[in-house]
Amino acid sequence: MHFSIPSTQEFVSDGSGSSYTGFNIHINGSFHCCLRYKQLHSLHEQLKRSLPSIALPSFPPKKLLSLTPNQIEQRRLSLERYIQLVGQDPVLCRSELLRAFLLNAQQESSFTECSEVTLDVYLMNGYRISANVYTTDCTSKVLQKACVLIDLPKDRACYFALYLMRKEANGELTIVKRLMDFEAPYISAKRWDECKLVLRTGYWDPCYDVELMRDRIALNLLYIQALSDVERGWIVTSRDLNEQLTNMQARGSKSEYLDVVRKLPLYGCLQFPRANVDFPEPNTVATVVLGNKELNLLTYVGKEMQETKFKVTRIRCWRVTPIHVNEEQSSTVNGRLQQSSQPSPSQSSTISLELSFEYLMAKNQLKWITIYSEQSMLMSVCLQSIVDELLNQKNGSDPAHLQNPQHVEYAPLSYIRRDGSNHCITDSCSTDTLCNLVNNDNSSNNGTSNQATPQQHSANNGSSYIRRKLKEFNTTVRFKNGKDSVQNEAFEWIGDDDL
Repeated sequence: MHFSIPSTQEFVSDGSGSSYTGFNIHINGSFHCCLRYKQLHSLHEQLKRSLPSIALPSFPPKKLLSLTPNQIEQRRLSLERYIQLVGQDPVLCRSELLRAFLLNAQQESSFTECSEVTLDVYLMNGYRISANVYTTDCTSKVLQKACVLIDLPKDRACYFALYLMRKEANGELTIVKRLMDFEAPYISAKRWDECKLVLRTGYWDPCYDVELMRDRIALNLLYIQALSDVERGWIVTSRDLNEQLTNMQARGSKSEYLDVVRKLPLYGCLQFPRANVDFPEPNTVATVVLGNKELNLLTYVGKEMQETKFKVTRIRCWRVTPIHVNEEQSSTVNGRLQQSSQPSPSQSSTISLELSFEYLMAKNQLKWITIYSEQSMLMSVCLQSIVDELLNQKNGSDPAHLQNPQHVEYAPLSYIRRDGSNHCITDSCSTDTLCNLVNNDNSSNNGTSNQATPQQHSANNGSSYIRRKLKEFNTTVRFKNGKDSVQNEAFEWIGDDDL
């Protein structure tokens, strides 16, 4: 997980006028939640107790007196470094405790009350699945409910994932993000209201198709996805092959159709909008494609497509970095550039992103290659997903192992809200425990009362202010720094036998 804390906000906590600092946490490039210092400290203490064998990074110390602006900035940097180190630990990232905490934090920050709603999930051909879900259901819960409605067996659902996709003005589809289990699809979809929830395969190695094709429903899903990818040009075919595929489609020969397209180079890959790259030379315009254990750059010389392949196992590390571009230079950077949060007073500036990876070109010869794209963060997430799958295969596990959280016995999570109240959460997938998070609990141990106390009224007034402030945040990527690289655990050096 890619964590950043790019900014802070001062919030009024109650009618007395006292205030506190909220730290705006972004995960994988988009705003996720706003948390107080004490909430993150509570998470740290619970992780320390629940996972004693894990060496946690040190947590920024408490201060007795009110912080100055410089001290708040130092705390922001320290908390950002702490949460980034947590996000780099594979055990912590897969712990149910961390997932439950982040899911609840998203719910609290979005002021989403738990209620039953109808959420639309689409297949790649536009077929709509209308699922009855709770607004606080996590991604795996929504995925399961959608799969039940199309009769996909539960043991096959783990091979699929939910994505947010946007249809551009030219009719092309852009994959905005892949939803993770620490977020609620209903909440995330509301933040990206121009996008649709789409169901696609969640793995990268086509070998898993063989298992899925034994099931009729899973076979249909693979067939629908393949048809769409061929139609959109995500899978490149020749004219003769395209005629054969059209005939197979007319005959309804789904298995035969898949057997043919599965052998094509770009099958099962995700395609990203064209971007500027510095390989093989600066300012090269290329389409970036990820999948099949490779990162591919597709360039065109006239009408002829040229493909440059980079094996994921030869990428030693990679990083995502923000770049500040002057307005007159912005035309050289491909993609829509977001406005900088702190533009230079003398000139207009914009922020874009670059994905840089260090590639083993030959024995003992490493070279940095850079892609300039607003999709850099999603590319990084996909690269990490491919690496996870490679390591998972090396360990002899199936994709279900990657989807399920790390099951470790620990005490129930106590989630501290910003107002200081405690809520016991036993499972991030449990709707019942989440329903109490944003609804005011007026019940006592001995009975119930519908009358709110003066303290609750003042808390509600403070919450209204916080709600207005949080609405100012959009879902674009924001960073203060980004030079730390992600190390590839699946990296393989080239030996003499490979030359």
